[in-house]
Amino acid sequence: MCDFPLLTDGPQDAAITLVLAHGAGAPMDSPFMAAIAARIAAKGHRVVRFEFAYMAERRTTGRKRPPERQPALLEQWRAVIDRLGGAQAVVVGGKSMGGRMASLIAAETAVRGCLCLGYPFHPPGKPERLRTDHFSALRCPTLIIQGTRDPFGTREEVAAMNLPGSLKVDWVEDGNHDLAPCKASGWSVEQAWDQAADAADRFLRAL
Repeated sequence: MCDFPLLTDGPQDAAITLVLAHGAGAPMDSPFMAAIAARIAAKGHRVVRFEFAYMAERRTTGRKRPPERQPALLEQWRAVIDRLGGAQAVVVGGKSMGGRMASLIAAETAVRGCLCLGYPFHPPGKPERLRTDHFSALRCPTLIIQGTRDPFGTREEVAAMNLPGSLKVDWVEDGNHDLAPCKASGWSVEQAWDQAADAADRFLRAL
């Protein structure tokens, strides 16, 4: 039973419900999560955010704690999906760790699609420790929106990976792990997030 709170943006009767999980260090209402959810919802999609139990506990106790182990995070994902009507009712996704857990769910469950924002292809500085073994088992269309200078997987590093045909990567030029460009790039983080929302919208409409 999933009893933790959900944040919902967009029309309740939308054709697509996108469920987003947060990253390891920031909650479901972080500036990044709120901005991306609002932008995608403004395009006519229903966007639901949820918080893993460890982050919800941090909110109530004020004490930082690391994420639970992978089996617990996946079990929470399954509970959220059940609460929202089952796998065929949702597209799963999320930021960094949340997106990675979503992709693991997508590899085992018949969800409609998977949308990852800043995927952690490997730990920073450790490109040999890939987190891509499950990609070959993905059962649905999958989109990763990634900054070209993301330390968890740059464009050059990802280009050398053998990714399955069901998985596409949309690149945000000069974006970091939050898809934010540096000041010298000449464009703003808001513009980068707009680009990410446009890519997400195209992906969701194609489903």
